[in-house]
Amino acid sequence: MTTALHAIAFKAQSHPAHRFQNLYGLLNSNLLYQSWGQLNKQARPGIDGVTTEVYRQGLPQNIQCLHQRLCDKRYRTQAIKRVLIPKGNGKQRPLGLPTVEDKRVQQSVAQLLQSIWEQDFLPFSYGYRPRKSAHQAVHSLGLNLQFKGYGYIVEADFKGFFDQLDHDWLLRMLALRIDDKALLTLIKQWLKVRVQTPDGKFSKAAAGTPQGGVISPVLANIYLHYALDLWFEKKVKPRMRGRAMLIRYADDYVAAFQLKTDAERFYRVLPQRLNKFGLQLAPEKNVPEAL
Repeated sequence: MTTALHAIAFKAQSHPAHRFQNLYGLLNSNLLYQSWGQLNKQARPGIDGVTTEVYRQGLPQNIQCLHQRLCDKRYRTQAIKRVLIPKGNGKQRPLGLPTVEDKRVQQSVAQLLQSIWEQDFLPFSYGYRPRKSAHQAVHSLGLNLQFKGYGYIVEADFKGFFDQLDHDWLLRMLALRIDDKALLTLIKQWLKVRVQTPDGKFSKAAAGTPQGGVISPVLANIYLHYALDLWFEKKVKPRMRGRAMLIRYADDYVAAFQLKTDAERFYRVLPQRLNKFGLQLAPEKNVPEAL
């Protein structure tokens, strides 16, 4: 299975416009076993109450059954269980808990997507990527600010990014590299899944992807790759009079500029760009600042 993933990565790197077909067929027992090894075994159970330990006791049979349902197109994702996790500022962060089985399939698909888009992601994107870390992002930012002559920064957070991610835009982005209706339909299942709120009620979100889903980080990275990263690299930087730089970790990012006028110009056009993709900025951090 590793050989197949490497072949996908090589094809993606050598043919930047290639659209992959028959990815769904790679969701076989080998990839499901591999994905099982990558799951967090201490994670909370989903809506069915099945823990990873209980699932492990019948692992061969569970994988065989799951693989057969995927082959027959009978796999259906179960509802997400939403819990609230306390944050340091006294607020609560909603976390979505898929079932163990759904996490296995999501992890398998995440590996396929990552094999493709790792070849496309830009160097200044650090979150949710192999061999990338928040420490590296901070280190790179510090070195650039110290030695490259940047005088102004724009630090911005998204307002509820994981709740605002537009499904139609995401599927259009995925289709740039994927020509496999079965796989896209599978991803759409996870986007449209019902969510059980802490009070026991069920709802279906029109936008967003639940935080806590194994597939959510790579989908978020793909979304911001097109909505922000490529735009900054291809459109913003060439229009600046001085140097400009972007460092992004997940949905947090810092843009740095040599000149104040460039920082102010970016500050003005950024909301328009993000609004196009259904995103908004959190106002408390959306400010240009001199270093």
